[in-house]
Amino acid sequence: MSKKQNIRVAIVGVGNCANSLYQGLTYYAGYTAGQERDGVMQSRIGGYSVANIEVVAAFDVDARKVGKKFRFAMWEKPNCTPCYEANVPDGPVVQMGPVLDGVPTHMVDYPDDEAFRVADVEPVDVVKVLTDNKVDILINYLPVGSQKATEHYAQACLDAGVSLLNCIPVFIASNPEWEQKFIDAGIPLIGDDMKSQFGASILSQMLQELAFARGLNVKAHIQRNVGGNTDFLNMIDQSRLKYKKVSKENVIRSQHTIRGVDPEESFLHAGPSEYIRYYGDNKVANFRVEMDGFLGAPVILDAQLSVIDSPNSGGVVIDAVRYLKVAREMGIVGALRGPSASTQKTPPQQLMFSETLYECEALSNRKLTRFTKNQTSSYDARELYKACPSHNKEVD
Repeated sequence: MSKKQNIRVAIVGVGNCANSLYQGLTYYAGYTAGQERDGVMQSRIGGYSVANIEVVAAFDVDARKVGKKFRFAMWEKPNCTPCYEANVPDGPVVQMGPVLDGVPTHMVDYPDDEAFRVADVEPVDVVKVLTDNKVDILINYLPVGSQKATEHYAQACLDAGVSLLNCIPVFIASNPEWEQKFIDAGIPLIGDDMKSQFGASILSQMLQELAFARGLNVKAHIQRNVGGNTDFLNMIDQSRLKYKKVSKENVIRSQHTIRGVDPEESFLHAGPSEYIRYYGDNKVANFRVEMDGFLGAPVILDAQLSVIDSPNSGGVVIDAVRYLKVAREMGIVGALRGPSASTQKTPPQQLMFSETLYECEALSNRKLTRFTKNQTSSYDARELYKACPSHNKEVD
């Protein structure tokens, strides 16, 4: 196989997740197939390794980050994720993006070390930056609740011919109107709302799948999260939390929908519950699943998961970037069903875990499936959503 060109990536939001991803690009860049360090799910996707990913542009709005090289900006406050790989390249200069609704007003009530501080700088032309830097994929790491800002960057991707990897719960890939715009432009995308490598959402999904597969009735599934990074501080504003809660509950609800069971038959609750500064980038999730087993006998699971939040997203994003690049080369357009269901909480179509593995493996080997063979030419996303009950109608 001929040498692969680098996958040119732009990042919106130089926060903790962007920091961990950037560390990971260096940490895993040197390994070869069969010699992987632990932590990466796929060493090769369509021939691309982690070393093929290059960050060529970045946007933020914080005065401490704008105008600095990426390697320095990513350690500025309020970032608080741990350092695992210090020897990273300088990277691009972080440029001023549009603020719009990207900064919640309550941030002014918190100390500088915890909150965003907007730079007094004119925003750049995002489309021009993407075009001039020949960006392949834009990763959206904006704060939860940034509806207008996310839509601004999504439109910039369309105008510049760039794929979007939407890691927050503003519904783009799972919205048929927005997906149609990417289909018409001949561009693949992945979204919405990144699902961590081993986090609360994937664990809730697998617990739910296991209960159904073993014949149990799930009476209640409750997931509560606390943490101390800016993601949790941002979500103190309940108006910004609305779609995050919907997105997290979609992961649990999807198992009912796939099996044709009414989700209303169970009590479902998932969502951030409290900001505790002391935790920093550590997130603690608590689960309670109440079930009826054989003869209706009660089965109750209480569990706790503790993770460093931002690195937990890095390996998922590293894979999603490569899936998008391969899909583009294969002529696949629109929202990628398998990779979105694998890496995001609210994909355009919810799938069983085993189905996501199959779809992702097929794309890794550049093979078409029942989903992707229908996405190699223009199609009507709205009609597809109407025809399939497991599409996320809650976000239309």
